[in-house]
Amino acid sequence: MDICFTASQSINIPVAEQPVPIHHYLRQPQRLVNALTTSSRIEQLGNELFRLKMRPLTFMMLSLQPTVDMRVWTESDGTVHVRSLSSEIRGIEYVNQRFALNLIGKLQPCHLDGATHLQGKADLTVTVELPPPFLLTPKAILEATGNGLLKSVLMTVKQRLMHQLLSDYRTWAADQLDEKKVQTQAGILSTNSSVV
Repeated sequence: MDICFTASQSINIPVAEQPVPIHHYLRQPQRLVNALTTSSRIEQLGNELFRLKMRPLTFMMLSLQPTVDMRVWTESDGTVHVRSLSSEIRGIEYVNQRFALNLIGKLQPCHLDGATHLQGKADLTVTVELPPPFLLTPKAILEATGNGLLKSVLMTVKQRLMHQLLSDYRTWAADQLDEKKVQTQAGILSTNSSVV
């Protein structure tokens, strides 16, 4: 039985102003990806390409662990795009051969009422042909369970973004400021030594 599960999640995060605007931070896709999950679940395949090993998910009697290859890229204004390229379910070959995951996401800095916000949306769709034992389960129950599972995945991502991303941005902005001070001091020292 082919079945399709879907979930969408919107996000609007107020961003506390830092010395370096957030769109500079968002131009580094690897930092955003690391904010989505623990670094042990991420493998960088290329400049904008990442492999995400998701946490194991339980669907009815099945324990699944999807692995998703995705492209994450940014525009000059800091808008971040995420798109899945391929996916795999490890451990259950029957499901893996009949499984497709599609993720499309976007996150962009916006100015609302004089404050910066990050606004975004993610759409997640999974199409799968379920093994024969599931033929006895009513489709409405399967859909409700699958949709709920995808919604919880996106909600977890949203919670991590709201906390990890802003925390990493604050740390990064402070580091940028420190680096600038060191460069300025090094420039002053080299100017003074050349005068002497």
